[in-house]
Amino acid sequence: MDSREALVALNMIEGVGPVRVRQLLAHFGEAPAILCASRHQLTQVRGIGEDTAAAIADWEKRVDLAAELKRIEDFGCHVITPADEDYPPSLREIYDPPVVLYVKGRLTAQDKNAVAMVGSRQVSHYGVETARKLGYQLAYLGVTVVSGGARGVDTASHTGALAAKGRTVAVFGCGINHITPPENKELFDRIAASGAVITQFPFNRQADRQTFPIRNRIVAGMTLGTVVVEAGLNSGALITANFATEYGRQVFAVPGRIDSPGSKGCHDLIKKGAKLCEGAEDILSEFEYLFPATNRPPTASETGTLPALPLSANEQSVFEILGHEETGIDEVIRHSGLPASAVSVALFSLEMKRLVKQLPGKVFVRNG
Repeated sequence: MDSREALVALNMIEGVGPVRVRQLLAHFGEAPAILCASRHQLTQVRGIGEDTAAAIADWEKRVDLAAELKRIEDFGCHVITPADEDYPPSLREIYDPPVVLYVKGRLTAQDKNAVAMVGSRQVSHYGVETARKLGYQLAYLGVTVVSGGARGVDTASHTGALAAKGRTVAVFGCGINHITPPENKELFDRIAASGAVITQFPFNRQADRQTFPIRNRIVAGMTLGTVVVEAGLNSGALITANFATEYGRQVFAVPGRIDSPGSKGCHDLIKKGAKLCEGAEDILSEFEYLFPATNRPPTASETGTLPALPLSANEQSVFEILGHEETGIDEVIRHSGLPASAVSVALFSLEMKRLVKQLPGKVFVRNG
């Protein structure tokens, strides 16, 4: 058994978290030695009580490592540890970095310049459009967009980044084989194809109230800052913002209507010192040493439009259907023959390139 396999086994043992594994590694030197230790030897380590020692000493009765390794291979994912080069460097700096990360897709050196985008699942139209716009702008400028893959702001943020053909990472609060929400399966496949889907949880672990805060610390921990797009006072997105503050990372908040309960959390963050965010430039200005103005394309706020990108096949198909007369989205779907999700992504990308504009009632026209 090598160190990676031993860490996978330790990660599967209930009650043995990253902090205890770190204490055990400091004592025994390597992960396989932990699994070979006796109960008595384990209890000599600070923070390891009788119950934890018993769970580790009897690990072969509690977890099926061979089956887990086969599931990893069959699913087409891989496992990385803090010793690997592609483990997010910012994540290593937090108090309790995951001992393993299950990864479908690839994490790259580019992901060290990552920003988290979080917010409510029950999101307004304004929140969706703002998240998509920010995700697009950040990804276009080379920033990896990290979010949790949930409904609402998370989904919009990932979709915006993909529309810009940039990188995005989805962090699951469950096993990597659980698709939550189920309607995002196609989205997660697209994320894994050009970015990564990651989790610290073993296969078949269901999401619950405990797993989401654990997931949120990864989202905040692997990024330079966290953007809260729309969140009520009790939103889980504020947990991610709190983690970011604890880790010494920048927190940004998008303002909303003063009478909207869904914006109360963002307004509270701004009152407490979060930076008000109206566009990608507000975010990048905090990291000028990484994205100096002389080294990046002009922003939308500077030029009034995003730099031109060649149209994808789907974008070209949708653009040709549109004219200067109003065209409903259902008509675009019917004439293009594309899935509704692909049409939505193409229309959003065309909007960001200022080639089309959306009018009330989900109708679209060409610009100019």
